[in-house]
Amino acid sequence: MMKHSKVFASAATLALVLSACGSGDEPVDGQTIMVFAAASLKSAFTEIGEQFNTDNPGTTVEFSFAGSSDLVTQLTQGAQADVFASADTLNMDKAAQAGLLDGEPVNFASNTLTIAVAPRNPKRIRSFQDLTKPGLAVVVCAPQVPCGSAAQRVEKAAGVDIKPVSEEASVSDVLNKVTTGQADAGLVYVTDAAGAAGKVSAVQFPESADAVNIYPIAALKSSEHQGLARKFIDAVTGQAGQKTLSAAGFAQP
Repeated sequence: MMKHSKVFASAATLALVLSACGSGDEPVDGQTIMVFAAASLKSAFTEIGEQFNTDNPGTTVEFSFAGSSDLVTQLTQGAQADVFASADTLNMDKAAQAGLLDGEPVNFASNTLTIAVAPRNPKRIRSFQDLTKPGLAVVVCAPQVPCGSAAQRVEKAAGVDIKPVSEEASVSDVLNKVTTGQADAGLVYVTDAAGAAGKVSAVQFPESADAVNIYPIAALKSSEHQGLARKFIDAVTGQAGQKTLSAAGFAQP
């Protein structure tokens, strides 16, 4: 009888293990997820990721930060990721139309543009109209990038035609042009200017209200760790994640 009891106990234990593995609460120990996220999210998401790793021992969140349009292109070409966070709804819509998403996106933040200039604003830029001054080297994001699309909307609303010296692939590239002195001014998000405090000054302009970017996040069908992917999304949209985003300068969606 003792031998049969041990066999039955082992079988019962195995059944419980198999049942747990087949449930939605997949084990997370030793798992790594890849998050594709807009360049403007780098600082806030890095902090959220570190806290996520602490709260989920044995897990690791890795990030690929770039312009949202570049990230969508990579995903449609077969790049593997678990989560996608875009700086606008347009590029998230492209991902959805390509059949990449698992479930509906969730809006988690919003952002607006500001003018980044050298510290103490040596060119005396005071308004959006000032970006058309002769001899002023201005950089913006390329039109397909969310910050570039926002810049175009502001130009149209303000009736201003900026002649940039370059169009960059991401907002971080625009910021770099200003911080390194390669440009006199650049259109970036308020969060990027805040993150570079001391390296740039920010010139706010009322027309920025005409181009508010909404940030959505979604799990991807290519993910092999759907449970963990959704857990990260919960971390971003939850109270702690929202507090981190707010501290970085993001507004509510």
